[in-house]
Amino acid sequence: SFCVAISIDMNHTKGGLVIFTANSHPSSRELGKRIAERLGVELGKVQVYQEANRETRVQIQESVRGKDVFVIQTVSKDVNTTIMEMLIMVYACRTSCARSITGVLPYFPYSKQCKMRKRGSIVSKLIASMVCKAGLTHLITMDLHQKEIQGFFNIPVDNLRASPFLLQYIQEEIPDYRNAVIVAKSPASAKRAQSFAERLRLGIAVIHGEAQDAESDQVDGRHSPPTVKTTGAIHPSMEIPCKTPTLTPTSPFLQSRCVDSLVPQDDIIDNVDSFVAAAETLKERGAYKIFVMATHGLLSSDAPRFIEESAIDEVVVTNTIPHELQKLQCPKIKTVDISMILSEAIRRIHNGESMSYLFRNIGVDD
Repeated sequence: SFCVAISIDMNHTKGGLVIFTANSHPSSRELGKRIAERLGVELGKVQVYQEANRETRVQIQESVRGKDVFVIQTVSKDVNTTIMEMLIMVYACRTSCARSITGVLPYFPYSKQCKMRKRGSIVSKLIASMVCKAGLTHLITMDLHQKEIQGFFNIPVDNLRASPFLLQYIQEEIPDYRNAVIVAKSPASAKRAQSFAERLRLGIAVIHGEAQDAESDQVDGRHSPPTVKTTGAIHPSMEIPCKTPTLTPTSPFLQSRCVDSLVPQDDIIDNVDSFVAAAETLKERGAYKIFVMATHGLLSSDAPRFIEESAIDEVVVTNTIPHELQKLQCPKIKTVDISMILSEAIRRIHNGESMSYLFRNIGVDD
């Protein structure tokens, strides 16, 4: 059983706890309200707004001297404004003599830009340096795109996992989940899929031949010695054929074509093209219900419309990012609340307790 049960008793916390939400967008403050309600405290009084010239203004309206401050920030549509709101609020708390400042960023912005691409830069390292320089003393986040991002910080980082909540959703909301197969939409996500499959005791399948990722390394002229560019035409017999998507089952479920539901899953769902293509491939192989599981539902641009028109039956994401507008556009999107684990993490850090309890039943590859 993967039931998530965490009891929170703020009567056993020390004094001097202040929780702020650093976002000026109303829908993005919902997670902060849920966390404060679970902890039995009121949200701190703060004013965050944009000036007429689009500058961010933060005014803390209560004393934080000598207190443990927790700044909750969820990523809105304007990610750059989100970052500035966080930086300015952290710096304001630092200059107001807060004892400690813990940032609660369930989704860490720019986490996809954690590798050097062509002549670009590792932007997530820059963001990490900025929040540390502003005065952050601790960071709570969830399902970083790459675990190695924790090494970009010179402060403690607690990278929590959403997998227990997603597993609980599968067990409680999918009646015939025992007839399902966990599917990795690409070989790169096979380890994560295997971790889910082992805990649910289900089979696993991997989709090969996915289109090349836009972020993948390509020849960009930086090779030494430089690569030789051939100008002559390629003989037809020398052309490399394009690989079409193929499904590699590692369990007898897919081979016997008696699968009830399949669950492709990932840490982030933003551009849904690969998920839609995976769903079409699974439908062709006999799957009659397809669930997509992801921690962070960015769902940018026309993603809700593509999901609504696709073979996907449900997209299950957590509320690390507000997506109420997308849910209105696409009823297939379902939300799992993770405020429980964030509030318990805040309580334990404030009281100086061990965080190991929050990492029980977590696979190495999660």
